[in-house]
Amino acid sequence: MTFRSAFLGAAACLALAGPALATDLEFYFPVAVGGKAAETVQALTETYMAAHPDVKIAAIYTGSYADTTTKAITAARGGNPPQLVISLSTDMFTFIDEDLVLPFDDYLSEADQKDWIGGFYPAFLRNSQTGGKTWGIPFQRSTPVLYWNRAAFKAAGLDPDHAPANWAEMVEMAQKLTVADASGKVTQYGVLIPSSGFPSWLWTGIVAGNGGRLANEDGTEVSFNSPAAVEALGALVSLAQDGLMAPGIQDWGATPKAFFEGQAAMIWTTTGNLTNVRENAPFDFGVGFLPGLKQNGAPTGGGNFYLMKGSSEEELKASVDFVKWVTAPAQAAEWTRATGYVAPRPDVWASAPMQAYVADFPQAAVARDQLAYAVAELSTHDGPKVTQILNSALEAAITGQKAPQQALDDAQAEAEAVLADWK
Repeated sequence: MTFRSAFLGAAACLALAGPALATDLEFYFPVAVGGKAAETVQALTETYMAAHPDVKIAAIYTGSYADTTTKAITAARGGNPPQLVISLSTDMFTFIDEDLVLPFDDYLSEADQKDWIGGFYPAFLRNSQTGGKTWGIPFQRSTPVLYWNRAAFKAAGLDPDHAPANWAEMVEMAQKLTVADASGKVTQYGVLIPSSGFPSWLWTGIVAGNGGRLANEDGTEVSFNSPAAVEALGALVSLAQDGLMAPGIQDWGATPKAFFEGQAAMIWTTTGNLTNVRENAPFDFGVGFLPGLKQNGAPTGGGNFYLMKGSSEEELKASVDFVKWVTAPAQAAEWTRATGYVAPRPDVWASAPMQAYVADFPQAAVARDQLAYAVAELSTHDGPKVTQILNSALEAAITGQKAPQQALDDAQAEAEAVLADWK
């Protein structure tokens, strides 16, 4: 039964039952993501309301993640906060610093703590918990993965079923996959790692694959200029210097299109683009772990549910109930199949719909399996400032304005100044 048919059937029952006094909820949802996110969220909320006639949910589509966070903060300061927000997992410290959210623990039983909270993948909880409390519930979560064009691999004499196992192998493959025309103009680059907007996310994966970490768990210290980080930035910069990737800042949003059009044979992007690639790539493609310099490694990413302060107890309890429902296997499986985001719980993957999905589309399981090697995305107090400092340093190195060591030394000094009060 589809969500739409379930909704219509439940609505018919409601018509016979008569009107009920409703608890009105709002949640802010970022629509600037891959896949059929908005359509699926609307179907989910309609299904929940059909089964819970005493609850009305308005899903308000708020643009990008950054727009969503800004609008949530503005609404809260204006005295009219939504009950729920889906925003980046890295916004946890921002919401705590602004005193805008409540821990979910306050509305959970001991059984809920054990069976529900304890049922999420530990990798996703690293950007969801701090100070012994659960501030975010993983939902729209992801990791970056490598996509490769099997036809391009075959044309270059490479095994189309074999992803690069490490960074050195990726470079070797990229050399064979980079193609130029008679005039010497490159028509297909070997690899594309986007760097616009938030280059720190994918670079975190390179650092993790080199055995490094960028911040401590308390969000009070960073290690931007560690040897592992400097080496990782040097490796990224060298891809363009060696002609294996287009020079300069590479646009995040245009990366899938560049892949579809044959401009790059391998790309790094979110698993949230999985459904997009599946539906639009005009060739067979593979999905693999991020190739590491020394080991496997990738950052988690994506969005959590946050419970906003400023609502009635009835509204907050209903909000938590909706979050528990929408992250349960049936609903989470529908969400994952529609969007490509990683189902955040093992019990979702064990459900019959997800097992059938993976059997038909094995690439979907890659991001799940990569969670065993995943680290938390960069998240600190004064997070927007600290992340922007790092992003600016990465952009300076990528565009040749600074050497990797100098860029990261400068970023480390700036970030330490920002975080001094939090120590």
